Amino acid sequence: MLTFLLLSLLSVSFYILLKKILRKNFLKVKGDYEAVRKEYDILLAESTSLKEENSDLRNILDGTTALYDITKDICKSLDIDTVFDNFRSRINKYIALDDCKFIKGDLDSLLYADYTILPLKINRGIVGYLVAHGIRPQDQDKYHILAQQFILGIKRAILYQRVQELAITDGLTGVFTRRHYLGRLEEELSYAKKFNQHFSFLMIDIDHFKRYNDTYGHLVGDAILREISRVIKDNLRQIDLIGRYGGEEFSIILTQTDKGGAKFVAERIRQAVENKLIKVYDEDLKATVSIGVAVFPDDAKEMQDLIEKSDEALYKAKESGRNRICFWNEKNI
Repeated sequence: MLTFLLLSLLSVSFYILLKKILRKNFLKVKGDYEAVRKEYDILLAESTSLKEENSDLRNILDGTTALYDITKDICKSLDIDTVFDNFRSRINKYIALDDCKFIKGDLDSLLYADYTILPLKINRGIVGYLVAHGIRPQDQDKYHILAQQFILGIKRAILYQRVQELAITDGLTGVFTRRHYLGRLEEELSYAKKFNQHFSFLMIDIDHFKRYNDTYGHLVGDAILREISRVIKDNLRQIDLIGRYGGEEFSIILTQTDKGGAKFVAERIRQAVENKLIKVYDEDLKATVSIGVAVFPDDAKEMQDLIEKSDEALYKAKESGRNRICFWNEKNI
């Protein structure tokens, strides 16, 4: 009996001890689980936040990349107006604007006081302005990215045009070089033949030009060339062409102009030069020109023949006293 009681007491004690041990371990496991669960929730929240930030960054990156890709479309053309048209059509897909313009040259600051203004600078000089109105605050960054792409495209177009102008224009007088001018003469001849049109070819020479160089020096001679070329251009139509044929000689194509029209234009040029007071440094100088004229197809039907006959007419004008006009195979006027 005593043995049974001892065994019972031992069993109860063991049960109580085991229960305490299990309870303690359970609480420990539960605490560890809750700690792990809490850590998991924190990590899960951070992961979700990172995914959202990553998504936002990707959207920003994709949007920025797309904006820069527009450069390809903006820069497809080397024509300034076309570059702006491409820019204007593209910017509307990304930004809502009330107005957007490219102002060439000077800007009326009062007229565009409420606009966002970006100047276009080339070689420290401002050649135009990109102006925009009604940009939303959230679109400011996009607009400036797009605007920089536009400015790059415009700079490229302007620099290309300047290179082209340098290749085809005489650096001193600003008229066409002889090579380019003769190419245009060939085109005019083909057009006139195709459509049965008249045109007149003028050779102009500054009278006694060597005397100016010998007396006043080449700087004065260059100034006279510039002034006379300007006078000639001022007395031509936009469709007419002028080139520096060589030295002090200029040549002119009067498009769709017969003998009567050529006589009127040539006389207007001669008088304008004669009446021009050329101010060079401390000198007030006067100059005159002699003009020889040949008409297509009346006098010649091929380019070289036309040039030679107008040159013969010019020589005749020189020989008969200068400061006058001569037509090929006709008395001077």
